[in-house]
Amino acid sequence: MILSSPAALSSAAFEAVDTWVFDLDNTLYPAQHDLWGQIDARMKAYISNLLGIAPEEAFRIQKDYYRRYGTSLRGLMIEHGVEPAAFLAHVHDVDLSTLDASPRLAAAIEALPGQKLVYTNGSERHARNVLEKLGMDAHFTAVHDIVAAEFHPKPTEEAYERFLRAHGVEATRAAMFEDLARNLEVPHRLGMVTVLVVPPGQTVAARESWEFEGREDAYVNHVTEDLAGFLETVARDLPPPPAADPE
Repeated sequence: MILSSPAALSSAAFEAVDTWVFDLDNTLYPAQHDLWGQIDARMKAYISNLLGIAPEEAFRIQKDYYRRYGTSLRGLMIEHGVEPAAFLAHVHDVDLSTLDASPRLAAAIEALPGQKLVYTNGSERHARNVLEKLGMDAHFTAVHDIVAAEFHPKPTEEAYERFLRAHGVEATRAAMFEDLARNLEVPHRLGMVTVLVVPPGQTVAARESWEFEGREDAYVNHVTEDLAGFLETVARDLPPPPAADPE
């Protein structure tokens, strides 16, 4: 996997973009904060209590459902009839005290022309809490969460098509930023510019090994470990928006 060099980065691929779509966890904040580790642990505990099984078996089921259904929640809904609201409230009740405001990234996002959206397999409440903590909640037009997706998660094509319809987004005029390469395959096929966000220094976060598959594939257009710097470079070289017609 080769990082996209700021010196070699051309904004030409982004000239037509008027919608900037960002995943949340491990994308808008560095994976080193490991909020996902907290969420992971709370999912394991929830499943253990729900099914009355040992945590180790709960973790196995959690990851099996995640891989087969796109999210552990969808697997639990299909296999066990789990009520999603209670699950989401429990697993996203995490400690955000390690998150600091990211003024540089917030400014870089604000400078992008067009609308900015968060698209997450998590809940809107979790996303809003994180965005507020990061100091960038005012820069996003909307959050498209798993509830808005009617529990059809990334990376399925149906999920992306629902997202595009819900927000009136033209895929060929959009860019997608994600920390999981597999979540970029469908956006690329639909015509979106794709950007993989990786931890600085290629540090491996607490993830399953298969989640790193696809990082070398052609559907990943760009790779960055510095999202703020990447966006600054893109925005700096984009042409200014057309002047408004005089009344």
